[in-house]
Amino acid sequence: MTSAESNPSINSLSTDVVANILGYLSDPAEIMLSRACKKMRDAATIVIVVGDFRIDSARRYNALVAMRRALPNTQRKNALEEVTRALPNLQRITIGNLGRRIKYKDGADPDDAQAAKTRRNWTTHDLSILSTFSKLRTLEIASYTGLNGRYPILFNFPLLEKLVIKHCSFLKWDLEMISGLPQLKTLICRDHESLRGNINSFRVLKDTLEKVDIGYCYHVEGNFMDLADFPHLRDLNLFKTAVTGDVREINENDFQSLKQMFLPSKVYGGLRYEFQRISDVPTFVNSIHSLVKRSPTLFASFTWSISQSSPDWYDSHDHRYRAPPLCFKIVHAGSRIGWRWLHCEVNWLDPEPATESEEYQLYCSELRRETSDIGMYKGYHQPPTEEEYRRLCYRFGPWYEYDDSSESEEYDSDDFSIGSAGYY
Repeated sequence: MTSAESNPSINSLSTDVVANILGYLSDPAEIMLSRACKKMRDAATIVIVVGDFRIDSARRYNALVAMRRALPNTQRKNALEEVTRALPNLQRITIGNLGRRIKYKDGADPDDAQAAKTRRNWTTHDLSILSTFSKLRTLEIASYTGLNGRYPILFNFPLLEKLVIKHCSFLKWDLEMISGLPQLKTLICRDHESLRGNINSFRVLKDTLEKVDIGYCYHVEGNFMDLADFPHLRDLNLFKTAVTGDVREINENDFQSLKQMFLPSKVYGGLRYEFQRISDVPTFVNSIHSLVKRSPTLFASFTWSISQSSPDWYDSHDHRYRAPPLCFKIVHAGSRIGWRWLHCEVNWLDPEPATESEEYQLYCSELRRETSDIGMYKGYHQPPTEEEYRRLCYRFGPWYEYDDSSESEEYDSDDFSIGSAGYY
């Protein structure tokens, strides 16, 4: 056996094999550092890089510059340009804040006041270099990156599957730009006041879209039913948008894959929707019964209430007493479905499981847990009148004197968190 056979070098391997080896490196920076010879540099240009390349600080940026200078036969150029040339198959990029007095070049139609703050003595970097990454699958724009204006380049990736935009107050875009991302499956862009458009722009993504989270994007309009026939849509968050609609219009063929949704209160039956009369509630709950049965998690985080402008509404006028039970939610105990006003008895929509069935024990256990907070409203299936409520308060006294259950805290309509399975 020759010395070359017993000690094979990197040059004895094909470029494809070296590319497969580099593919096991999770950090693109490691691949950059591994390009110590022509064979490895050639392999780096064809490897599918699934790791996240993060540009989120000046220190990170300078580290990339140092890496570039350490590599042989490279030109002295922008570090991001070097990565673009060396790793054209990069699949995931995160754009972050570069640090003090370093920013990305302003886009079209920037906010003038913001642009004026960074006009002098700031180092700028051009994001148009990203257009080289035609195989990008995930793009994340981290919080407070300083992007200002419109950047069409960010919405022109034919293979992009996931776009995440976090707290970029001056990044301007509208939903029509989504047409430049024909393979998009996930869009997350919460709390973005500069986002505009109508959700019917998502129609071009009907066959790919799986998750839309644009909660707190106050200027997004449309009717949520425009997405009803999306076959793969599983998660939909439109909370605190200007979207309208009526959940009673959802039929058995709509939203077939949907597991979780958060609809704004402008939608009839949406999250925190306020009803005008107590008598309207049973009809509403019955109208969505089949939908809840089909998708039990769909309204898991919803509660609804009676509007303060309703003639049925009244207040406790004394924080020592439990607030009137003027909000309600869907109840699940085993497979049995019902609904109840806060701290009141359950109004069942389904029959009780047979006592000899395997499910009955689970049903009883979950029912006990669900109704452990009833307290002074025992026997009430709907809110008491204001007069009855005052009488109950006088009889039972302050809530903390008689209720030692785990849910004895005073209800606060503003104590709310999306994704919570309980009251908010």
